[in-house]
Amino acid sequence: MKEFGILISALDGTTKTTEKISAMSSFLQKSSSEDKLWFVALLSGKRPKRPIKTTLLRQWAAEMAKLPLWLLEESYHVVGDLAETVALILPNATKSSDKSLDARMQDLQSLKELKEEEVKNYITTAWSEMNKNERFVFNKLITGGFRVGVSHKLIVKALAEHLGEEENIVSHRLMGDWSPLNTTFEKLLVEADEKENLSRPYPFYLAYPLENEPESLGEVNEWQFEYKWDGIRGQLIHRNGEIYIWSRGEELITERFPELEGLKEILPYDCVIDGEIMAFKDGKPLTFNHLQTRIGRKKISKKILTDSPVVLVAYDLLEEKGDDLRTTPMESRRIKLESVISQTKSPVLLISEKIEPRSWKEAAIIRESSREVLSEGLMLKRKTSNYKVGRRRGDWWKWKVDPMSIDAVMIYAMRGHGRRANLYSDYTFAVWKGEELVPFAKAYSGLTDKEMQAVDRFVKKNTLDRFGPVRSVKPELVFEIGFEGIAPSTRHKSGIALRFPRILRQRFDKKPDEANTLEDLNSILEAYIS
Repeated sequence: MKEFGILISALDGTTKTTEKISAMSSFLQKSSSEDKLWFVALLSGKRPKRPIKTTLLRQWAAEMAKLPLWLLEESYHVVGDLAETVALILPNATKSSDKSLDARMQDLQSLKELKEEEVKNYITTAWSEMNKNERFVFNKLITGGFRVGVSHKLIVKALAEHLGEEENIVSHRLMGDWSPLNTTFEKLLVEADEKENLSRPYPFYLAYPLENEPESLGEVNEWQFEYKWDGIRGQLIHRNGEIYIWSRGEELITERFPELEGLKEILPYDCVIDGEIMAFKDGKPLTFNHLQTRIGRKKISKKILTDSPVVLVAYDLLEEKGDDLRTTPMESRRIKLESVISQTKSPVLLISEKIEPRSWKEAAIIRESSREVLSEGLMLKRKTSNYKVGRRRGDWWKWKVDPMSIDAVMIYAMRGHGRRANLYSDYTFAVWKGEELVPFAKAYSGLTDKEMQAVDRFVKKNTLDRFGPVRSVKPELVFEIGFEGIAPSTRHKSGIALRFPRILRQRFDKKPDEANTLEDLNSILEAYIS
């Protein structure tokens, strides 16, 4: 546990890739197989469920520190992180412990079976055996908010170096439905048999936003163009007569899309298809809001199946009859994909339409009109490209349309987290409905640090009321809010929900009464869904 605390401190204390990999390699060399497995799980997001309610942690920490609970809460709002707040306010350790990371994680899992007083005794005893750094990591393990400035790509690189394996092999072995509670480090990464886990997907290849003018990419005929759809990126695995559907977030979601399970009866042979799961009805795509009614549900009602049926729009073929096709040029993979789709002949398995502009100017015109078919823009894929791992520049680009936007008034502000804990950086925006300002969106991204500091000063000087960490402010600042999609919503007072709202700029040239109205938002909605 001490070594893991040192590792997290080292990762948090540098932005240099080489130093991060060196710290992880050092930990892997020193650690047991059990601790290495937890290292992989915790840093790649495969954490067990939270064993303790954070309200209890607050109470026990305040009691141990001999502080009133309200003072801990105020400190938390300033620090912005509960794990760090608790680690800082507790008295110094009175003893030490040599428990391993694995032992601590096993202990935390067993707490679910204990009575509250027994849990309290374990936690407070553990706190008394740790320094501030260990406590911080321990608290993160409890709360589940374990985020470290290290990407999945760096974890794979460190593991590949430690194991003497190729990175793409390690990355593939880490995919799928595994847990540190039901496997071992050796079984997962050392003795891995590619045939033993039939459901295992491939790591996804992700595109970067187009950074320069498209003409800089060379000849237009070197690229395959497709619409960029707003759905759920997924892989459909068909092996040994079974279907498995994985999301990009490595979540097995087969049960949520029963329409697609029937493909196991008609797909011509074993294969892995990469594509987009979309709500689709009467021959055309529906909004993401329709698809959202199915996200998070394990049981899908007949009404949802009728109102929001789905299809898989196939982009790529990654495996055919057991053969890995990822190093095959994309143009060849596309031909094979077309063959699979034509043989399957299913209304729930479609192929992504190829768009063939004759010039970059024509491509730009198609991109500008893509919202008319509920697309976010275009995907550009080099015809000779392999299917890589993760987000890579060069061969795949997303060329999205400019966001829709509306001018709105800021009416609430809340402190951020982490490095923004002392700044009011999360805002609520409203539009006019007659003489009333109606809230319709929250946003926290889009401003520079300097701009955010200026807004923070305004919030502190112009507070009307306080609700815990939230402040109601004078409705004087106007911002342009951008968004990718819009849908009706019964959960919001405005009756509207936005997709990916963010701040585009502050409108210094506009007074609050010049902001847009709810009627304007409804007009955008009508145009979007018509």
